Amino acid sequence: MQTSFTPEQLADPDIAHSEAILRKCVHCGFCTATCPTYVTLGNELDSPRGRIYLIKDMLENDRPADDTVVTHIDRCLSCLSCMTTCPSGVNYMHLVDHARVHIEKTYRRPFLNRLTRSVLAAVLPYPSRFRASLRLARLGRPFRGLFRAIPGLKPFAAMLELAPASVPSPSDFAQPATHRPQAERRGRVALLTGCAQSVLDPAINEATVSLLNRLGVEVVVPKGEGCCGALVHHMGKEDASLAAARNNVDVWTREIEAGALDAIVITASGCGTTIKDYGHMLRLDPVYAEKAARVSALAKDVTEYLAGLDLPAPSTATGLTVAYHSACSMQHGQKITKAPKDLLERAGFVVVEPREGHLCCGSAGTYNILQPDIAARLRDRKVRNIEATRPDLISTGNIGCMTQIGGATTLPIVHTVQLLDWAWGGKKPAGVSEVPAPRDAQSTG
Repeated sequence: MQTSFTPEQLADPDIAHSEAILRKCVHCGFCTATCPTYVTLGNELDSPRGRIYLIKDMLENDRPADDTVVTHIDRCLSCLSCMTTCPSGVNYMHLVDHARVHIEKTYRRPFLNRLTRSVLAAVLPYPSRFRASLRLARLGRPFRGLFRAIPGLKPFAAMLELAPASVPSPSDFAQPATHRPQAERRGRVALLTGCAQSVLDPAINEATVSLLNRLGVEVVVPKGEGCCGALVHHMGKEDASLAAARNNVDVWTREIEAGALDAIVITASGCGTTIKDYGHMLRLDPVYAEKAARVSALAKDVTEYLAGLDLPAPSTATGLTVAYHSACSMQHGQKITKAPKDLLERAGFVVVEPREGHLCCGSAGTYNILQPDIAARLRDRKVRNIEATRPDLISTGNIGCMTQIGGATTLPIVHTVQLLDWAWGGKKPAGVSEVPAPRDAQSTG
């Protein structure tokens, strides 16, 4: 793509980076076939190619974002399916991140939209606040129909609908501690406990620590670790996202210096994509650039880390049929596609993959709150494809996907690491049957 940025504009390293990305785009349109919003809405401006044109025009002319730009950028899930498809290597992730920062700095959103985003940024990254808000949601649930009828309040209706009926008690595994292995130590890792996941399903991190300890891996939950920053990052709140990144870089750097780390293990793939990008996010910070790059290099999804271990034979092999849903942040953001399925098969599960596995389920961080109508259409499409495989249960590696998909199916949906923990001597995940259901008795979707 031809660009016409001025030398003065290109003196800005962010503009220079975006210009290099824009120049790689050859207008081929391959991205349109795999973009969830284009497939759903059929609007060129809701495709990566269309959004690239809008971003180019906005940045090149150095003008504030307008309603058209904001509408179509807001509809982007940041699923990054376009990056998997693109034959030219266009880094759409960094380009749309830059656009969102520009929008945040130059565009004044309507009051209710600002309110919604402020509430999300003030609550979700903080476990105690999030837990309290979920308990309060029970009081607001009777009003969700009223909220849904008012366009500006639809996100609040979506929040109430997504809130679980009950909230698990806080887990001791979320507290700073060192969990020592039951066998001879063969590794040492730090675990990101996360924010929303630690509230919605603390059993995920409990299973992770349990499994790694039995495999001889010491697990450290460092003091001071916080939200990875992904939520505010995707809202264009650059200062807040970089502050979160710097905090975690400092925390993990202390652990690296205290006793070395083989990896920083992450059990929410959305967080993993962001942490693996800390090196880029902080590349211009002379104090943090090198440390952030080291942290990014150590970040690994839990299945990515387990795939590198010499695992014994599983102690429990159920033969259950598992529909594996590959979260967008896993397959497109981190390019991890093989390890989770291989581990599940090795653990004794029969793995099936739904049609259109590349398409997003509509969760995408806070997308299912901020864009509930599009998210619901994507969720229903995803659930139909999953149920058509006639599985016993669903497995995925991201809490957002678990919440989104779980709200529209009666099939159990659990984190991949919980199934692996079960297979290698841990607890059976709640809600999962040990006996495969007869094939002819299951739903075909």
